[in-house]
Amino acid sequence: MRYRDYLARRLLTIIPAFIGLSILIFVIARVIPGDAARLALGPEATKDQVEQLRHEMGLDLPLHIQYIRYVEEVFHGKLGRSLYTHRDVAEDLAAYLPATLELTTVAMLLAVLVGVPLGVITAMRKDKWEDHGGRLYALSGVSIPRFWIGILLQLILAYRLGWLPTTGRFDGNLPPPAQITGFYLVDSLVSANWTALGITVRYLILPSFVLALSPIAQIMRVVRACMIEQVRKGYVLNAMANGMPQNLLVYKYMLKNAFIATLTIIGLLYGFFLAGAFVVESVFSWPGMARYGVRALIYKDFNAVVGVTLAVGLAYAIINFVIDVLYGYLDPRIRLGYKER
Repeated sequence: MRYRDYLARRLLTIIPAFIGLSILIFVIARVIPGDAARLALGPEATKDQVEQLRHEMGLDLPLHIQYIRYVEEVFHGKLGRSLYTHRDVAEDLAAYLPATLELTTVAMLLAVLVGVPLGVITAMRKDKWEDHGGRLYALSGVSIPRFWIGILLQLILAYRLGWLPTTGRFDGNLPPPAQITGFYLVDSLVSANWTALGITVRYLILPSFVLALSPIAQIMRVVRACMIEQVRKGYVLNAMANGMPQNLLVYKYMLKNAFIATLTIIGLLYGFFLAGAFVVESVFSWPGMARYGVRALIYKDFNAVVGVTLAVGLAYAIINFVIDVLYGYLDPRIRLGYKER
């Protein structure tokens, strides 16, 4: 089997996984306690009004009929009306998803750019003061609550020193960049709006840094462990005996082999923080999908809950596929192993 056939099979597995996820979350959203129609109309609504809304929403139909109707709407680009915003969920996701994607992407880039070098340094300086300091940070980075760090940085850097904005995604007194992709960084660059780019970066610094603290620690731990394992390999000892420069050996060969396991952690963390960035978004009043999803749960907004879950599930599937592609690039054995004989 060729490598491209392997990737094609991995890509096709997204379809049954996505279908299974849609059925599971649809059923769960329907069976949780509470009456969505009553919550939408309020306690003063009459029983007839509630029943009429239930009929309009199709909640009086059998569960499998509701799911079939929902799938038909999905194929027409609709995800149902939100009970909270009274808009189509697809419109809400188009408005909120770019903000969360931008925040988590910047945070993960920061985590990789900081966590990988720290992991290499702590591994190469094993049992030295750099290694002890790195392990102390790794322990504190995964144990200290992010909301506490966020509030502390707000008090120091925003309120006391006034270096950075406290909350929000953009200055409310200025117009945001032209809406092209929904990503303010990309839109500012495409439209050459350097003022908007500077404002966007300033508003991104604090929330992305707080969100990246835990991934930095976890990536650093994985890279450190993998690099220490690589040190014991025969090719490393042979290269050192033949006088290969240490930086060339470490960053071109050892890190490439050690980075394969790190890719899995990066993919899982990206998907996790895409769905679990609610704490950071709440502290910094970031208008993202995580806050929207939590509000949907509180109001028992069926369509919004299903839509958010499907969006996160699709993101997980795409990230895993990209990781499979990178596996083949980093590890030639995968490419050769799936080559036709």
